[in-house]
Amino acid sequence: MGFSPDGRYLATGIGDGSLRVFAAQTGKVAFELQAGNAAALPATCLRFRPATAATRTKNVLVAANAVGSIQHWHVTSGKCLHTIEEKDNQIFALDYRPDGLMFATGGKDATVRVYDESTKTCTMSLKGAPGYGANVPAGHSNRIFSIKWHNTDENLLMSGGWDNTIQIWDTRLQKSVRSIFGPHLAGDSLDMAVDSAGKATILTGSWRPEGPLEMWDFESGALEEQIEWKDSLIQNQPCMLYAAQFSKASVSETSSAARYVAAGGSGANETRIFDRLAGSGQTALVGTVAGLNRGVFCVDWSPVQDKIAIGGGDGTIRILDVVDRTDDEGGMSNFDRHILVHDTTTETAGSGGAEEAASAPAEEKADEATGP
Repeated sequence: MGFSPDGRYLATGIGDGSLRVFAAQTGKVAFELQAGNAAALPATCLRFRPATAATRTKNVLVAANAVGSIQHWHVTSGKCLHTIEEKDNQIFALDYRPDGLMFATGGKDATVRVYDESTKTCTMSLKGAPGYGANVPAGHSNRIFSIKWHNTDENLLMSGGWDNTIQIWDTRLQKSVRSIFGPHLAGDSLDMAVDSAGKATILTGSWRPEGPLEMWDFESGALEEQIEWKDSLIQNQPCMLYAAQFSKASVSETSSAARYVAAGGSGANETRIFDRLAGSGQTALVGTVAGLNRGVFCVDWSPVQDKIAIGGGDGTIRILDVVDRTDDEGGMSNFDRHILVHDTTTETAGSGGAEEAASAPAEEKADEATGP
């Protein structure tokens, strides 16, 4: 699931293999690129190509699936522009370089493949070597579930998955130059934020019951903060994370670093939103969408406003507006600030309704627009 670069559309890949693009403002289906069927394997990951001066055609969506197929779609015309096959692989992750000229994939075979966007050819395969020791190149030993290109350095990208490591790859050297040990990723739960001073922070969301949401210093690989995540009061159990992401549009007056963090998963079946600028020195919980009857598998922030989309096993997308609101007489203290959540719920594929609860200090307005 992902927003288009201008925030107008939200593309979704569904368990029956179908690809649908919704209008973000109304929740209505704008384009259906590919119909699904019961025998099809799921669409596992997708990204809109960044809109840059180097990419002439706009509204290009790249989607991959569990049979190793990568498809380039022109959304507004509904045409499949190109198909790439990774033989004997299942693709679970992909990401574009910020300039849109390269993209990378990862999946079952524990290899990161980097493609040239113009020629659609694989330019390198990044993986480790068998064996142990200081001279053995590092890499993944199990499935890759998340890939993220560096925000400002076109030569660096990160990947993570089931082997409890984050690998940082340098495409000039074509090898891993740093490893972070600990995060157990089972979905699109790896992200990066870079502040105005150039300091990069990594976000990871792990599929585990304790300490699932963490932030790391990119340069040293040191753990900066383990964001507190208490067990859900509704489900009375921990949340095992499948998705985690920094907000894209929200910045402070003095920093370009992302303000909010969103993460969601299964077990407790919830999504939580945290504020990195709460004023307490720690990342603070400011909103929860809970009481869902199935797990949360993906989240994506709009690139142009504080709007987040949440998708999960109930086949429903929830689009929420996050608003920073203070009292007229108050300042920006942590006690004055709260989150107003506006929920536009769109059914993607035969889902049942989900009961939701928004915890204080969040408010949720149950104004729903259901797609056809």
